[in-house]
Amino acid sequence: MKGGIIELRAFVITGLVHWFEEQLRGSPLSKVLAGIAIGFVEVFVRMIDMLVRLYDLPESAEMYQKVEDAGIILRRPGAYEKHLVEDFVREHFSPKWVSEVQVAFSRQPITCFIATRNKEILGFACYETTNKAYFGPTGVSEAARGTGIGKALLMKALEGLHDLGYAYGFIGGVGPKEFYAKAVGAVEIPGSDPSIYVDILPEPLF
Repeated sequence: MKGGIIELRAFVITGLVHWFEEQLRGSPLSKVLAGIAIGFVEVFVRMIDMLVRLYDLPESAEMYQKVEDAGIILRRPGAYEKHLVEDFVREHFSPKWVSEVQVAFSRQPITCFIATRNKEILGFACYETTNKAYFGPTGVSEAARGTGIGKALLMKALEGLHDLGYAYGFIGGVGPKEFYAKAVGAVEIPGSDPSIYVDILPEPLF
């Protein structure tokens, strides 16, 4: 799942690049095919923004208790853990998300939550990084998906936005819009693609 910037384009592109590199390692054809696939994603993957009523968020206590019962801790990371959170995001997600995590750590309090179990990071969610009142980025490691962590992190971050005094929050560049609509009543913002995500510098292919 990804959120804040939940930049599905970046996530899909990173995956495509890695796949082509592995399948066609050493062949000049790999870069050509990766470029074609990336162009397809940029044109056809539609990414809209969504609006959330922060003053009317669903009750979260039961959700947090369920996560806690599974041995999972939801908390803000300490400044001394910045490099560890960055490493997790770099390994599992987009390099651009690492940049946004760094912005979250420049705030005080830190505008990021992590989910941990047995001293291991399972997921993260940032807010107030991409833009004012924006949620994201967010992600859960593949092995920990389906545990409810993603929704719990979403709620923690949105509550963090509300604590900053915002009445409404933005979820930018949404991929799974049905998830956000069901989880927090988010609604699509008409005409919001590509929103603020224009002229984004590409990551090096290799």
